[in-house]
Amino acid sequence: MRVAAIGDAHLGRAYYPYTTEAGVNQREADFERSFEAAVDLALAEEPDVICWLGDVFDHPRPTYRSYRVAQRALARIRDHGVTLVAISGNHDTPRLPGTGSPYSTLADGFPEFHFAPGLQYRRFELPGLVVHAVPQMLTVDAALAALDEAAAARSADRTNLLLTHPRLTQLQPKHADINEIEVDKGRLQSDLVLLGHYHGFAQVDAGMWYAGSTDTFQFSDEPERAKGIVVLDTETGACRHVPLAGTRPLVTLETVFAMGLSPAELSERVLQRAAGAPAGSVARLFLEGVDPQAYRMLDLQAVREAAGAALHLKLEPQFVSVTVPAELPSVDTIGGQWDGYLGGQDLTGLDRERIRALGHRYLEAAVEAAG
Repeated sequence: MRVAAIGDAHLGRAYYPYTTEAGVNQREADFERSFEAAVDLALAEEPDVICWLGDVFDHPRPTYRSYRVAQRALARIRDHGVTLVAISGNHDTPRLPGTGSPYSTLADGFPEFHFAPGLQYRRFELPGLVVHAVPQMLTVDAALAALDEAAAARSADRTNLLLTHPRLTQLQPKHADINEIEVDKGRLQSDLVLLGHYHGFAQVDAGMWYAGSTDTFQFSDEPERAKGIVVLDTETGACRHVPLAGTRPLVTLETVFAMGLSPAELSERVLQRAAGAPAGSVARLFLEGVDPQAYRMLDLQAVREAAGAALHLKLEPQFVSVTVPAELPSVDTIGGQWDGYLGGQDLTGLDRERIRALGHRYLEAAVEAAG
C-alpha cells in the first residue's frame, strides 16, 4: 500500500500583529494554507490511505475556523475515495479525560474514516495492512502501556504500521514543548513506524520516520529544512519526503557585530541589513556586542520601513557586558591596610616599627615583581 502521512499542522496558531484583508491573523492563515496544500500534495500521490499524525490543531478546543479547515480537508479526501487514519497529538489532546476531543466530532461526521482521538489505543485493519494508532496519552506510563498493547496486537501475516506522537530520546528537538511524552525508540515495536511531534523530517531508525510539520512555526523548527509530507510504500519499506513549496520563509539575516560602533554606524548597518530582508519573510537580526545606549538611539520606525518588504523583522540585541572598572589598590593603600592590621595585633616583645617596615618592603617588592 501507498501511505501519505501529514504531520503537525497546528491549525489555529496565531502570532504577530498582522492580518489578512479578511481580518484573519496572517500567520494563522499561512498555516491553514500550508495544511490545505499538504492535503492536495498527499492526494496527488494517489495514496491508498492518508494518515494524520497528530497536532492537526494547535489546541484541544479549536476555533470554528480551524475546525472548518479540517472538515473541508476531510471532505476532499473522501471525495477522492481515499481512506484516512488520524491520531491526536500533545497540543490537540484534552488535558482532562471526559472533556471531549475535536477528533471525536470529526469521527461523527466522517464515519468512514478511522480516528484515534486520544487516551486509547486503536487497531484498524486495512487491505494488507494493520494500522496501530497510539494517540497522545496523559502520562508516560499510559503511553508505554498503549505501545505495549500495540506490540502485542501485531499481525503475523500482514504489515504492521504504528502511528504515534512521542518525543523520542534518540532525536532531541531544539526546544521543549507542552505535555510531551518522551519514550525510547525501542518501545515502538512494529514493522513500520510513522511519527508526529518533531517538526523536521527525520529517519530515526530502520523503518521509523518523523514526517515533520507542514510549515515552519518558529526558528527552532530548522527553517532551512523544507517542510512537507512523507510517502511510505508498505511493501518495500521505502519512505520519501515530499517538500511543500510556497511556505513563508523564516530567515536569519547577517549578524551585525556592533562592538565599538557609534550610534550612527550602528544605525547604518542595521538599516542596511533590514533592507535585505526577503519579501514576505519573517526575519530576525542579531546585534552582537551592542552598547545599550547606542541601541536605545536606533530609530525603530526607520528600521521597520527599511524592512518593509518582509512581513516581520525582529531585532535580537546581545548587549555588551556592562562592567564597573575595578580600582586596583596602590602600594600606599596596601601599606595602609598592613598598618591597620598591625595596629590590632599584640606584638609584646617584638619591635613593632621593624615589623611594619619589613611588611612595607615585602609588599613593595611583590607589587614590583607583579608589574
